[in-house]
Amino acid sequence: MDPKGIDLAEAVRLADSGKGIERINGGKKGLGALETIRESGANFVVEVTWTNIKDGEPGYSHIRAALEMGKHVATTNKGPIALHYRELMKISSEKGGRLRFEGTVLSGTPVFNLFDGPLSANRVTSIRGIVNGTTNLILSEMERGRSYADVLKEAQRMGYAEADPTMDVEGWDAAAKAAILANHFFGADIKPDDVARKGITGIALEEVAGAIRKGGRIKLLARAWRDERGEARAEVSPTWLPASDPLASIGGVTNALTFSTDTLGEVTIVGPGAGRRATGYALLADMISIARSLA
Repeated sequence: MDPKGIDLAEAVRLADSGKGIERINGGKKGLGALETIRESGANFVVEVTWTNIKDGEPGYSHIRAALEMGKHVATTNKGPIALHYRELMKISSEKGGRLRFEGTVLSGTPVFNLFDGPLSANRVTSIRGIVNGTTNLILSEMERGRSYADVLKEAQRMGYAEADPTMDVEGWDAAAKAAILANHFFGADIKPDDVARKGITGIALEEVAGAIRKGGRIKLLARAWRDERGEARAEVSPTWLPASDPLASIGGVTNALTFSTDTLGEVTIVGPGAGRRATGYALLADMISIARSLA
């Protein structure tokens, strides 16, 4: 922590060489995250700790502490937003600190910022999309006749899937993102556990081939919508899509969302849903958005 600022070029050089930035000369070292948030005097916190969709920690405590001090926060950590969205937005409103989380659903591909600007005159009625690149890659490769087990092993080798792929293949990652979409666009208070969820582990190679023979594809879709009673709902499930559906053509690790709106009808956005550069861009976009809102 240094009130004069950190030498960013040196920080990047150290990070690229696998060393910690505590090697930078000057400043105060040895503080924990919460101490840094409270003592730094900074008015903006970027929160990028690991995702935890059980209780949202440690990101939840970091974000809450910053917001309670009136600080602005940009985060790519979906855990706190999926689990504590309503509480954190309430603190943000009461204390005056802005909270942005563009990178929590499609990484650098815009979702929320779209409706602050170009699509702001539209009311979203439902959302559906491909929000997990690992499962989309697996299904895309299975279309080529490869087995689920073989493709999963390769995805793990390439770094797309974790050693324990449960978050992805059982639909938990997509469920957290569906909860965020439902809460933000429909004012819900849905947690990942509330999302009706089915992953791809039970999909056989023959089912994938059969979907193609019928003129379509199977995709793991996350959905958020209001039901006939006006209640917000969310689900994640493998879904057959006709070839004419724009989401059917999304292959590999690419992500996409289709928004049904009252003014423009269906609007589909396609782009990278993960990766260091895309995630960094999401944070930059949020920082710019907050800075503009304060101008």
